[in-house]
Amino acid sequence: MESKRERAIWASRHGAATTALAPRARRLSIEEPHGGVLTGPGSQESAFELPIDVHPDDIDRLGHVNNVVYLRWIQDAAIAHWRVLATPAQQSEVAWVVVRHEIDYKRPVRLGDGVVARTWVGLASRNTFERHTEILRTSDRKMVAQARTLWCPVDPATGRPAQVSADIRDRFSTGEA
Repeated sequence: MESKRERAIWASRHGAATTALAPRARRLSIEEPHGGVLTGPGSQESAFELPIDVHPDDIDRLGHVNNVVYLRWIQDAAIAHWRVLATPAQQSEVAWVVVRHEIDYKRPVRLGDGVVARTWVGLASRNTFERHTEILRTSDRKMVAQARTLWCPVDPATGRPAQVSADIRDRFSTGEA
């Protein structure tokens, strides 16, 4: 098992955040670099993909990835996607909070499996932006989980819901709900 010092060294070398909920392979924050592949905004066919490694501390006593870890992966994919599409100015003007997660678990993921989180944006209302995520097993591309999340843009200074620019609305939604 790696020590706190080793994790801190890894994080400093890779410009990564060290939050407790971030997976060891990819410690993400809105302020830090990301990894992933953007195939285009706005639809399942043009989803953003983030590869993720499964680690021993992701596994529960039943021998598969714990449900809370899937939630972390979904959030990590959304943050990485935001980092790819939003300008530095937009990232400083808008923060995001989750108002709802819906997750369907399809198949177990075990230690040694690789997965990819595949995410794309959906509809938006005045204060919520829909995001879809699929977690796929890398070896066979079978879906192991799928999620729908509603995010609310907030002003980082006040924490209150914020109106977003037309550019952000265009990049992070496919239309009005």
